[in-house]
Amino acid sequence: MSAVSRAEDGDGWMLRGTASNLRYTSQEGVTELRAVQSGLGRPEATRAALIPITKSAAWWALAQDERIGVFRRAKHHSIGLPYVRPVARALYHSRDLGEPFDFLTWFEYAPEDESAFDRLLVELRASEEWGYVEREVDIRLTRA
Repeated sequence: MSAVSRAEDGDGWMLRGTASNLRYTSQEGVTELRAVQSGLGRPEATRAALIPITKSAAWWALAQDERIGVFRRAKHHSIGLPYVRPVARALYHSRDLGEPFDFLTWFEYAPEDESAFDRLLVELRASEEWGYVEREVDIRLTRA
């Protein structure tokens, strides 16, 4: 199976995902994030990263409450919270669309915040949750 699909016109590649509710965050966490997070499309955020992720079969075999437990033990929310002002994020779900990746994660940040973004990735990749990541592709972009 290829990592991405050829676009119908044959001129490029296509990744598909859908925005959804926050599945592993409590209402308290949602409120806390929305109070401080930066939005997408900020003029100063000329750097971006697209990171498609595939989780393992072991992850998908866990019940929803077990996956929430992994996120809590991994401190996913508390790892990300210090970075939500400099790094805007969007998450798209692809698994239910039959795509080769389960999630498409999109990040935007200013050039001076690239080291903060890199620290965020190091912390997330060191967490228990990342043990369930089977594949990821880190694609970096710069807006002219």
